[in-house]
Amino acid sequence: MDWQKGERSQNVEVDSGGGSGGPRFGGGRMGIGGLIILAILGWVFFKNPMALLNQDNTQPGAYAPSGQPAQVDPQQMDFVRAILGSTEKTWSDIFSGMGRTYVDPKLELFSGGVNTACGAASTAVGPFYCPGDQKVYLDLDFFRELDTRFHASGDFARAYVIAHEVGHHVQNQLGIFDKVAQLQRQGARMEGADGLSVRQELQADCFAGVWANRTQQRLQWLQPGDVESALNAASQIGDDTLQREARGTVVPDSFTHGTSEQRVKWFKTGLQSGDIQQCNTFSGTL
Repeated sequence: MDWQKGERSQNVEVDSGGGSGGPRFGGGRMGIGGLIILAILGWVFFKNPMALLNQDNTQPGAYAPSGQPAQVDPQQMDFVRAILGSTEKTWSDIFSGMGRTYVDPKLELFSGGVNTACGAASTAVGPFYCPGDQKVYLDLDFFRELDTRFHASGDFARAYVIAHEVGHHVQNQLGIFDKVAQLQRQGARMEGADGLSVRQELQADCFAGVWANRTQQRLQWLQPGDVESALNAASQIGDDTLQREARGTVVPDSFTHGTSEQRVKWFKTGLQSGDIQQCNTFSGTL
């Protein structure tokens, strides 16, 4: 992936070191491997990892941001700025075509833990989007885990992760977050193979595919093997794959993000069509 062709975003921030206010995580500090395992356990034991953003801060050994600024390699920063910049251009053009204005999200790089408008978060939740402050949060250690643990190497696989989280910001801009919250209040189930959480995550995958289609048309920056690396990343982080790895069995009632097959399917739908109208995961079967 010739990511150097990407437009550089001015909306990437580096966490200067969070305080201890707000909710915390139980379990204290641990290495990246342990944090990723914790994230997997969140999926396995019937808990959406996003719910970890709202843990009780009174538990002994609760986790809080370290207060130390994140250390970011200049090339990693440049990569993130290039990918985020490409999403800004893509979604600005798409929204303009709909007669709307796209408001760029911020992307904050952190190390270990960070305070957000959604509460305090650790690396355990992986990359995530907080609608409360319209920010994408990313601990760059996740990229190393993507390579070593999930065997999803390559710049385009990393770019897919960022584009997926930006896809949640697009949902927020389109009012989809509000609609999901309304349906939840009306009794619709969030978790489960047919739940709203899975549908929302798969739509973000589809939006990431739309981004990939549009940026390739504009920049011609993909190289042989890039698409396969992104598809592999999507397949490695499906609920069924993560659960099977963690406990040897699959519990569809606890799904929050969709199966590996579904994640690949919806990313490819966006990639092949470049059309957000093809990303309606809230209607029909998945």
